[in-house]
Amino acid sequence: MAHSQSLTASLYQQAQKAIDQPFSLTPALIAVIFLLVTSSAYQSYSKRQRLAPGIPIVGLDKNGSVKAARKRFIPDARGLLREGYEMAKGGLFYVPSPLGERLMLHPKYIEELKSAPIDKVDFVATFQEVRSRRQDHVIQLTNSWDADVRGEIHHYGQSLNAASSRRQSTRDLMPAIEEEILDSFADVWPECDDWTEVMVADKFTQLVGRVSSRMFGGTKLSQHKEWVNTTITFAVDGFIGAQKIKKYPHFLRPIAAKFIPEIAKIKNHYKLAHDLLIPMMKERKKTGETPMDLLQWMVENAKGEETAEQFIADVQLKVSFAAIHTSAAAPTQLIYDLCEMPEIIAPLREELKNALEKCDGHLTKQAFNMMPKMDSFLKESQRFNPLLLSTYPRHTPHHPSNLASVTMERLVHVDYPMSDGFVIPAHTSVGVATQAVSMDPKIYPDPEKFDAFRFAKLREVDPERAGKMQYASSNPQSMSFGFGRHACPGRFFAANEIKAIMAHVLTHYDFKFPEGQGRPPSLGVETQFLPNHEGRVLMKKRTQGL
Repeated sequence: MAHSQSLTASLYQQAQKAIDQPFSLTPALIAVIFLLVTSSAYQSYSKRQRLAPGIPIVGLDKNGSVKAARKRFIPDARGLLREGYEMAKGGLFYVPSPLGERLMLHPKYIEELKSAPIDKVDFVATFQEVRSRRQDHVIQLTNSWDADVRGEIHHYGQSLNAASSRRQSTRDLMPAIEEEILDSFADVWPECDDWTEVMVADKFTQLVGRVSSRMFGGTKLSQHKEWVNTTITFAVDGFIGAQKIKKYPHFLRPIAAKFIPEIAKIKNHYKLAHDLLIPMMKERKKTGETPMDLLQWMVENAKGEETAEQFIADVQLKVSFAAIHTSAAAPTQLIYDLCEMPEIIAPLREELKNALEKCDGHLTKQAFNMMPKMDSFLKESQRFNPLLLSTYPRHTPHHPSNLASVTMERLVHVDYPMSDGFVIPAHTSVGVATQAVSMDPKIYPDPEKFDAFRFAKLREVDPERAGKMQYASSNPQSMSFGFGRHACPGRFFAANEIKAIMAHVLTHYDFKFPEGQGRPPSLGVETQFLPNHEGRVLMKKRTQGL
């Protein structure tokens, strides 16, 4: 059990090492690389980036060099993006990165770019997909892994939100969520009969892994420890493998992949998914059982090649990894915020108590609607600690989406004219500095102040705009979940899952930082902004409840 409890913390440390330390090469690989690098093919591999004239570059030193800014981008992309946004007054600017200068756009361009032809505006995946094909498990590296995952999340994630006679509403899902939260806290969380130090990021990851698995495949998945661990480690192995392989030119990556253990592990994750999920699908087909979960929805709605059981199992694994790691980050940040600002706790508990009393003690849709302060607190915490610092619009022919849960870049292949006459040069990576937008004083007065109930008050002042002030809303002033019809499809489910977890914590625990400890700083890794997994919180069971 101790190994399981420290799983995500140790994985996080491994991921940090993958970023910070160079990947060591064997003599054989060094020899192969030497031969390839000196070949004429390498001379024509890369294309020089061409910058748009008149667009400022943030972070230049006194000599006009971008080298220092490129190095700074890895640990402090947040600072660079904020500086660039303020320098350009919300307009266009370039932010240097190790892979070149990224063009940050005004949100007005999102609508135009998201429907651009894929042969002109495409994606550069953060991760490299490792596919297992046939029985010999031939490993093929492509640049489509992230796009595939995000597209599938959008396509299949709609089942968590869309309403029909066959699908469950949030009201129907909540009893199972509440039950799984209770069971998960009993299994994962320490007893906390007295003040107990808890590494909350690690615990929340395991807990969200179980709750999400319950929604995706019922108790057979949520209570299957190896499956839950796989959905956690699959993401980290992908991240570490990607960080290591990105150190090589594209044409060397198929060779380098053979020497990266994390890439080899991905094959094992897929095998477990097949071994567990395919028999589940066969058993359901045999018995006629049609449970209300994502797996069943995928089986019933699959068409063409999507009907293959192995394909469905692969998608389940990808969707699970995305749901777990993004949803687990939020309650970690929220607990840190509450420990730093304990005056927020009492109003949240009072609101929660009143809502539960009017809803027979259950977290129904009506109960959530009666908790604007909770919703506002989540949104303000997200404004200060977004999972991503920038959003990249995307479009694919079959699975359009714009999830703010996985880092993406949009790469413009050709000179691409916008409606206002501005032309994006070919070979340019573009995005929107979403976190900088959320700190714009023209949009949010006194943006540097953490006002937990900022959005609840705005909803009272302007009821007609109340929808845009909600945690799961998506609009040009709030793009943490993406934007418009291409926003994260699972955000409503995730919002209720996070609120249910926080409701349990507020009801059953008191908490504070250990003496002398402040709020653990979030950790920036390029455009990703992650909760600190080393943070500890003292927790103690409440005897009186709310």
